[in-house]
Amino acid sequence: MHIAGMGVVFNRGRGLDVLEKALEDGWVMPDSGYRVLPTTLTDKVALKEARRADNLSKMASLAAYDAFIDSGISNSVKDNLGIILATAFGPHVTTFRFLDDILNFGDAGVSPTLFSHSVHNAAVSYIALNLGSRGPTLTMTEFAASFHQALILAESWLTEKRCEYILVGCADQTGEVMQYIVSQKLKVAADGKIKPFNLASDPECVPGEGSAFFLVTNNKQYHKYAKISGLDVVSKEDPELLILDSDGMTGDERRYLKQAGKARLVSSYAPIFGSFLTLSGFSCLVAALSIKRQKLFAPPVCVNPHNLNLCKGTESEKVNRINCLRYDCNNRELLIRLEVN
Repeated sequence: MHIAGMGVVFNRGRGLDVLEKALEDGWVMPDSGYRVLPTTLTDKVALKEARRADNLSKMASLAAYDAFIDSGISNSVKDNLGIILATAFGPHVTTFRFLDDILNFGDAGVSPTLFSHSVHNAAVSYIALNLGSRGPTLTMTEFAASFHQALILAESWLTEKRCEYILVGCADQTGEVMQYIVSQKLKVAADGKIKPFNLASDPECVPGEGSAFFLVTNNKQYHKYAKISGLDVVSKEDPELLILDSDGMTGDERRYLKQAGKARLVSSYAPIFGSFLTLSGFSCLVAALSIKRQKLFAPPVCVNPHNLNLCKGTESEKVNRINCLRYDCNNRELLIRLEVN
C-alpha cells in the first residue's frame, strides 16, 4: 500500500509541520499533560458537519481531512473512498458522561445527541460526512492491535477492489476515568516522562491522546511518503531503524529486547505523544516522514540502561526501510514494515 497523504492531531498541535518541529525539538513537559488543546479542535471547513461532535470525533475528523487534502487526490474519488478508524476505547469520555446523566436524570432525562456520540462508529461517520464520502466505513476496536487490524483490512479492501483509496487511521483520548484506571492498574511516571528504552517488567506510562491518519492506495501514481510493504510477525529484512511502541501500556516490556538488542538502530517517539494503545499509528507516521525526508529523528528521551544502539541525533540519512514494533498484552509481536518503494 502506498501512502499518499498523512494527517495528525496530538498534544502539541495539528499537522505534519508541527509534528516535524516536535521531533526536532525533542521532549518538553506538556502544559496540559498529553491532551489535545481545545484551540486545536477548531476548523469551520474541516469540521463543517461536526459542530456537535465530541473531542474524539473532532480529532479523527481533522486528521483524516488533512490526510485527504495532503494527498492531492481529486474530490471526484469520494465514491471510491473507504474509511477505517482504529480505536482502543472509542469515545469513552462521552460514554461515561451519558451514563452519569442516566444516573442523575433517569432514562427520560438524557440527551439523545449524547447517546449517538457515545457509540464507537460516531467518529468515522463524522469523517464521512465532512468529506462527503460514500464508500465503505468501519471502526476497529481490537484493543492493543486495532491499528494493525485496520491496516490488514485496508489491504484486503484494496486487493478486493472494494475501493481504490482508503483513509485508515487511529484515534484515542484520555479523560478522568481513564486517568484514574491507569493510576490504579499501571505505573505512572512521576516526572511526566515516558522512558521507552528502560524495557522493564513494570514500565512507566503517561496517558495521552490524539489521532493519526493515512490515505493509502495501490495506485503507485500517488506514492508520496512510503510504502507499507508488510504486516508480518517476523521481519526478514534488516531495516535502517526499528521504532518501538514501548509506552508502558501493555505490561512487561522486557520482550522488546529480543528484537531491539540486535537492531542496527533503535528509536521510540512515545514521549512526544504520550501512552495509548493506538500509538502504532503515530510510530508509523514518524517512519513514513523519516523515509520521505530521508532523515532519522533522535529519540526524545534517551535513558538507555540496556545499551541499545540508539539514534544519536537528528540528521540526514539514507533510509530505505523502517520497522515499527509493538507487543500486545498477550505477547503477540505486531510489526509494520515501511520502505521507500
